[in-house]
Amino acid sequence: MIRLLIVDDEPSVLAALRRELRHQFADELVIETCADPALALARVRAQAFDIVMSDLRMPEIDGLSFLSLVSAILPASVRIVLTGSADFGTAQRAINDAGVFRYLTKPWTEAELRSHLAAAIAIVAAARRQARAAATAAADAEDAQSLERRRLEAIEPGITAVEWGPAGEVLMPPLQE
Repeated sequence: MIRLLIVDDEPSVLAALRRELRHQFADELVIETCADPALALARVRAQAFDIVMSDLRMPEIDGLSFLSLVSAILPASVRIVLTGSADFGTAQRAINDAGVFRYLTKPWTEAELRSHLAAAIAIVAAARRQARAAATAAADAEDAQSLERRRLEAIEPGITAVEWGPAGEVLMPPLQE
């Protein structure tokens, strides 16, 4: 399951988002909401979230600062801004400073919300597939290296046992007479 954290200082917005997203993405998302950005930051430090959606204007800390901190803690997280005001400068700072993936304005439409979350879910799923493929490739490379070492040892015992000197040079064993 993909973990989503929604941060907004308005409980009614949190309830509406939870209701809509739970209905649309019940099989894909574990949704957690938080009305206090400081508590949300503590949650981010304690639990990895794949997607973090935050309101832009909150009393204690603004959404851009919050998402910048999230980016530092969870750099692979997909971050979405939710705001009642949409101006170019703020959107630009959201993208440049906090690495925001999408910018969703209030009031949102169901189609916009679904589209933004589906795109974020697709990014998380692709990153997970890529991580699994990298782990498999690393394990396969380790297996191939081990297999080659055994093959060489079968042909010439001791060939893979190399001694290294302090300067990185290969030390040759003394000749046996």
